Amino acid sequence: MWAGRVLHAALSRAPRESRAQSALAQLRGILEEELESIRGAGTWKSERVITSRQGPHIHVDGAPGGPGTFTLIVLSSCVHPLSSVSGIINFCANNYLGLSSHPEVIQAGLRTLKEFGAGLSSVRFICGTQSIHKDLEAKIARFHQREDAILYPSCFDANTGLFEALLTSEDAVLSDELNHASIIDGIRLCKAHKYRYHHLDMADLEAKLQEAQKHRLRLVATDGAFSMDGDIAPLQEICRLASQYGALVFVDESHATGFLGATGRGTDELLGVMDQVTIINSTLGKALGGASGGYTTGPGALVSLLRQRARPYLFSNSLPPAAVGCASKALDLLMESNAIVQSMAAKTLRFRSQMEAAGFTISGANHPICPVMLGDARLALNIADDMLKRGIFVIGFSYPVVPKGKARIRVQISAVHSEEDIDRCVEAFVEVGRLHGALP
Repeated sequence: MWAGRVLHAALSRAPRESRAQSALAQLRGILEEELESIRGAGTWKSERVITSRQGPHIHVDGAPGGPGTFTLIVLSSCVHPLSSVSGIINFCANNYLGLSSHPEVIQAGLRTLKEFGAGLSSVRFICGTQSIHKDLEAKIARFHQREDAILYPSCFDANTGLFEALLTSEDAVLSDELNHASIIDGIRLCKAHKYRYHHLDMADLEAKLQEAQKHRLRLVATDGAFSMDGDIAPLQEICRLASQYGALVFVDESHATGFLGATGRGTDELLGVMDQVTIINSTLGKALGGASGGYTTGPGALVSLLRQRARPYLFSNSLPPAAVGCASKALDLLMESNAIVQSMAAKTLRFRSQMEAAGFTISGANHPICPVMLGDARLALNIADDMLKRGIFVIGFSYPVVPKGKARIRVQISAVHSEEDIDRCVEAFVEVGRLHGALP
């Protein structure tokens, strides 16, 4: 009898294992087909491995200063020989102020790590709130001149947490069509009525506001600075329309906090509407130290509601102490002096003016995101590859990240780039642009 039961169990298990193997084989086939379609479309994203700290000069795996082999082409017209720099010059980081490797920021992170540990192993409302979290939230609120602030693991989490917690089926949200993916995903999660207006088109926004008058709350959502084009939302007009039609204004300042405006408060400071923007989301992972973390700042009652209802806040571990310490010191440095901000602005102007004089089209406003418009996806990819061979690290972007026919190389300027770095980058673009027919 015992042997019969064993045999029966073995026989019954075999079909289950066979079905499981068949399902796994089916999954592998589906995944390989999808991956091949990405490769075929030319939108495959590779990851270059950096073997050094983030900064203006980095070591890239397979490039000078990193392991592996790499063929370096010395610029024929270069007046700044490669020996004057260390490794590759990095022009594709969000390290706008150069604070990710600032010695005081690093030391602050180390001190906080030693005093408060590696992590909390808890969400905020259980046992994951330390004094440093509350101190940083208060500092962020003071920096933005708002009532309160709430920390998240990332600004993506801040955006996916805000709309669902704040808006109901009685409300409406009006979103710029080129808003960041995290804003789009956050809006998808909420039950509010959704209106999308054409990029920076205030006539279309007004028409959508008129349509949305029947709803309880109306929230206009926009990036302050758009990461792919370097253009800036017309917040003065947005705020005027919001006031006219009884709407609130939300701005994601991830590509503005720390360096736009007279004191780096962002696009609302730059455009003189700090008292008219209701809610700001931003990041600690770009200009403010570059570690990780995001936040919402605004009315105290809103922040209190988010602590009760925002799912990414309620169900994610607290921001690690070292990241908190780094961000706090970055804010201190920024509030002590705007010299870093002025340095970045001057270098941005230097790059844009030289590139335009050379014949390139650079889109956007005077923002450190400087998209070099090329149009063709393959051209953008080839130019980026040849730039790296000349010691300049930039990335090409094409559809679906940007619209079809608007491929570009996004160059990002940092305060810690030297004038020599800027000039070398321009020289490389001119040589490679001529090589590929992008310049006469």
